[in-house]
This record gives sequence, C-alpha cells and structure tokens, in this order.
Amino acid sequence: MLILASKSPRRKELLKQIGIPFVVVVSDAEEVSGNSWTPAALVVENAKRKAHAVAEKYPDSPVLGADTVVSSEGKIFGKPKDKDEARKMLTALSGKMHEVTTGLALINRNEIRTTNVTTKVFFDTMTKADIDAYIATDEPMDKAGAYAIQGKAARFIEKIEGSYSNVVGLPLNALIQLGKGLNLFPLAVSRR
Repeated sequence: MLILASKSPRRKELLKQIGIPFVVVVSDAEEVSGNSWTPAALVVENAKRKAHAVAEKYPDSPVLGADTVVSSEGKIFGKPKDKDEARKMLTALSGKMHEVTTGLALINRNEIRTTNVTTKVFFDTMTKADIDAYIATDEPMDKAGAYAIQGKAARFIEKIEGSYSNVVGLPLNALIQLGKGLNLFPLAVSRR
C-alpha cells in the first residue's frame, strides 16, 4: 500500500478520487525555500526530502512525497504565513498569468523516481474588496499562492493551461506515469 508523505487533505482526496489505496504518514523533513531555486528544482527537492524522511521508517513500502508552489514574475509563492502575506500574494497574482508547479518523488524500495508538472493559471482582476472577502473565508491560509482553485477562488480563474489536479496539489496523470512498470496503481475494476 502506498504511503503518502503529506498531510494535505487535497492530496488525500485526489488519491481517493482515482481509487489508490494509501495511508498517510506525515513527513518531518525540513523543506528548502527561496527564489534562488527554480520552481521545478525546488518542488522536486522538497518532494524528495519528504519521501526520504518517511521511507527511512518504512523501507518496504512505496512512499510518495509531493510539494507545490506558485510562481509569478520570478517570485515563488508558498503558503502564506498570515493574512497580510495572503493579501500580498493575491494582489501580485490578480489580473495575471502565473504557474503552479508540483514536484513528485516516488520511492519504491531503493529506487526513486521524480517528476514535476507545471500548469498555467490565468487570474481575473481582483478588487481590494474581492481579496479582503476571500481572505475572510480563511481558505487561502494553507494553500500555495493563497488560493484554492477547487474552492471559492474558482470564481477568479479565467482559464488554465495544463493539469487541473496539479493546481489542486497532485498531478494525477503524472503520478500514474511515474509508477508505470511498478504495478503500484492498478485500476480496480468492480464486478457485479
């Protein structure tokens, strides 16, 4: 059974959606951050750190680590520390295209496979009142870039180019491709 090295409720929901059996073991790995990394390198590094920290304790089980960031105009946005930081992030994203990048690291015994996926997201212009009202919902507080595409922020999304599940936090097709040949993610077929 897959071990998900993440406490993200969105990643859990996405795995359930496609029928992958899993358990959660939250990683205590220290993450790297900062604009000295490219978004793709940053998320893959953090995904590997999370997966390795859990795989050390469960060496006989496949372990999945994941990390997601939002980037715009050379800046990387993780999860906001407080409402003021959420307001700054949303103001920076308003009316622009930004990218959401998720890194995956899958460790199966001694083999590690990694990948990353980037999706372009186009935000409508948000007024100060829009931003304040959205922040008041508390939805932005544990999300990279301070928004949830699958939540109330959907009203501000003009369009996306790429994987929707990536923007939620787990690019499902990329995960399945990463596990190809390992027989970790078979499609369960129920028979009547």
